Amino acid sequence: MSSRLPVSKKLVDYAPADFLISSLELHFKLDDSRTRVIATSNVKQINPAATELLLDGVDLTLIRLEIEGHPQIRYQKSESGLRIINPPAQFVLTIETEIDPVNNSSLEGLYKSAGTFCTQCEAEGFRKITYFPDRPDVLTKYEVVIEADKAHYPFLLSNGNKIGEGDLADGRHWVKWQDPFNKPCYLFALVAGDFDLLEDQFVTCSGKTVKLQLFVDKGNASKGHHALQSLKKAMSWDEQTYGLEYDLDIYMIVAVDFFNMGAMENKGLNVFNSKFVLADSASATDEDYFNIESVIAHEYFHNWTGNRVTCRDWFQLSLKEGLTVFRDQQFSSDMASAAINRINNVKVIREHQFAEDASPMAHPIRPESVIEMNNFYTVTVYNKGAEVISMLHKLLGKQGFRRGMDLYFQRHDGQAVTCDDFVDAMADANQQDLSVFKRWYSQSGTPHLSVDANYDQNQRSLQLTLSQVTPPTADQKNKQPLHIPVDIELLDDKGEGIKALANNAAHQVINLTIPSLELEIACPVKPAAISVLREFSAPVRVKFDQTDQQLAHIMLHASDEFSRWDAGQQLLNRHILQAVQHSSANEVGQLSAKSLQQLELSMQGILSDHQIDRALQAEMLDIPSFETLAQLTENIQVEGLLKAKKCIEHHLACALEQQWHQHYLANSTDAYQYNQTDVAKRRMKNICLRYLILANEDRYADLAYQQYQQADNMTDTLGVLRACQDGAIAAFDELMNDFEQRWQNDPLVMDKWFALQANATRPDILSRLELLKEHAGFSIRNPNRVRALIGTFAFYNTQGMHNIDGSGYRWLTDQLQELDRLNPQVAARLITPLLQYQRYDQVRQDLIRNQLLRLANMSNLSSDLYEKVSKSLVE
Repeated sequence: MSSRLPVSKKLVDYAPADFLISSLELHFKLDDSRTRVIATSNVKQINPAATELLLDGVDLTLIRLEIEGHPQIRYQKSESGLRIINPPAQFVLTIETEIDPVNNSSLEGLYKSAGTFCTQCEAEGFRKITYFPDRPDVLTKYEVVIEADKAHYPFLLSNGNKIGEGDLADGRHWVKWQDPFNKPCYLFALVAGDFDLLEDQFVTCSGKTVKLQLFVDKGNASKGHHALQSLKKAMSWDEQTYGLEYDLDIYMIVAVDFFNMGAMENKGLNVFNSKFVLADSASATDEDYFNIESVIAHEYFHNWTGNRVTCRDWFQLSLKEGLTVFRDQQFSSDMASAAINRINNVKVIREHQFAEDASPMAHPIRPESVIEMNNFYTVTVYNKGAEVISMLHKLLGKQGFRRGMDLYFQRHDGQAVTCDDFVDAMADANQQDLSVFKRWYSQSGTPHLSVDANYDQNQRSLQLTLSQVTPPTADQKNKQPLHIPVDIELLDDKGEGIKALANNAAHQVINLTIPSLELEIACPVKPAAISVLREFSAPVRVKFDQTDQQLAHIMLHASDEFSRWDAGQQLLNRHILQAVQHSSANEVGQLSAKSLQQLELSMQGILSDHQIDRALQAEMLDIPSFETLAQLTENIQVEGLLKAKKCIEHHLACALEQQWHQHYLANSTDAYQYNQTDVAKRRMKNICLRYLILANEDRYADLAYQQYQQADNMTDTLGVLRACQDGAIAAFDELMNDFEQRWQNDPLVMDKWFALQANATRPDILSRLELLKEHAGFSIRNPNRVRALIGTFAFYNTQGMHNIDGSGYRWLTDQLQELDRLNPQVAARLITPLLQYQRYDQVRQDLIRNQLLRLANMSNLSSDLYEKVSKSLVE
């Protein structure tokens, strides 16, 4: 283990800042390796007992330190910052530093990549720009001057409104920006470069005209129109849904290729990963179009839920992220298919968040301690946080939730607050006791909901028992009951809802707040099936013994589309897992003839249903992923799950070949349009193509080639490649070579190519990955390229990653060692597939543990990786 042991930060240790900085003037003189930053602050002491001012700072060269214009000598400098000893109660502080943007491969603070200067300050990147109290509860008014060479950097951007500009000697120029709103330093932004500019405008509900500007790399202007239209949709939706109006005269978005995150909500100047901005039909898939609209909306919604009201400390991160993810999910459901959006959100919870709960990195949505703040940016904080907000919305109703939001902004606009402040606003606005509900914020783990139902024919009543238990997690052993809203529906034998619940409704939300709750429901007929957890009303695992016939009944008749999909998935999961559990060592994961016949009939029913929504139909025909199946079993049997999954896919492909072909032909589309009807058709068509290739590669090879050659959109192009990847390797290689020649100059499209290569099931995969790392389009310094190649292999190439010889684990560890020296944030995210090693067989456990020990023994291991490696090894 590295001798350097980072110290944990704890929520209970929070204390308000001793000093506030009311205003900050920043003057940047941009240079590749010697950028000068002059920071002038107005500082005021608010804690009379404080004897020193603590300023965070990392990788800075201190040039000048003055108080009221006089050199300051009473200070101590360390690797993590400055301590100014016995400063005045109120004073002007001037600090001049020098930084090296071009060699800042961490992509935190101010860095230069691909010819552009850019910043990323969340969570703790501002300390790489200047010495400052880098914490979210220090709210400051910013004024920024940027100087740079005019020919190379014609656009000099920062937060707020532009208030001045001019030319300087030697071909340089300057621009001055002023942000009228106080903000924490993590929302500071600076971008300098040469871009194509798209402009538009939006008239707010009060009649104010807002200038919209989108900056993209040269030559990409034509790919920015969808992003601009998405922004206008988001601005309008937020006004209509929450009464929230934009508050500056200008809203800017800059797309950059080198970025650790998806996007960043800096006040008035959002910096985006270019993959969430650029789109046209030839280069972007339907999923890309959807994601752009969603992420553009997410960052815009942060203007109120994150910027105007921000976090008191980073332990409250879900205050802004969970709430804003919920808001962007609402928006996406209104813009696209609500059912498919809900299904995809639940997949993230079940495949990734449940896995995190079961790992050494388990934590509540408001964690209690952390070593590296960047490790907070998790599916628990974001996606489970959104599910907690969704539960509030279900409990309070649409109008009640809106009342709570209105009160939240009324109380806390312009403040840095806590998760408790948000829940208190919801409770007070609706006069409800949410004290038990608050446990969701402080308790980690996935609750297990048990359901037992018995019908008394004589009494015509249904006895329903709901029980909950949350198993211990790595961070918490003792658990309390949670407030779980359980949405149920009773179905009769004809598939109609039985109106036997509250208000004579067919479905009802039952609030479970104690370990076990028994209900007696007057019910005129015995339910043929009971749909539990409609709309995924809570992020829990459900144990409810239902027959295959009952699940099929729900799949065909439930009023909630999510429940229909979920019942079908449960049916598939059940038979796959039974095959794995009952198989012998020589016949791993082989499904019985009876199971295959039952599943075939279920799929036939879906294919024959002419009333079903086509988008839902396509989702119901897709087999659960390995990641989903792995979270349903205590001990992950890699070979068994892969074999069973492949067995069922091949059987359904062959048994229903005629139907797949009919539906393939019936779902053709005209010239590409991004609308929900055509999106569903393309999804259905490409699922059918995949089954056809699995059924008979030779018979349908021409069909695949024809679709590839005639495709006018990336969705259909990738549909062919993914189908051939599973069942026609020779065709796959041929088409991939053609794809590379077509798209070698488009980095975002090449990311799709890298990902397809990394996910191919083939014995020489590691040799191929090494060759791909040498490809002209790959850069280990670019997070998008790394995620496409290394990340895809680690997370989704199950056969290659989990090869029983351990070669996949060794290869990933080699990459993590290289990445940790360049970009610890990216390395820490890619280690995730190794963290649940104790759920694999003993051979794989030992192999993974050996690789974790390799990382632990690295010299200068980053705090990002140290936290995850050390917790894994301790467990």
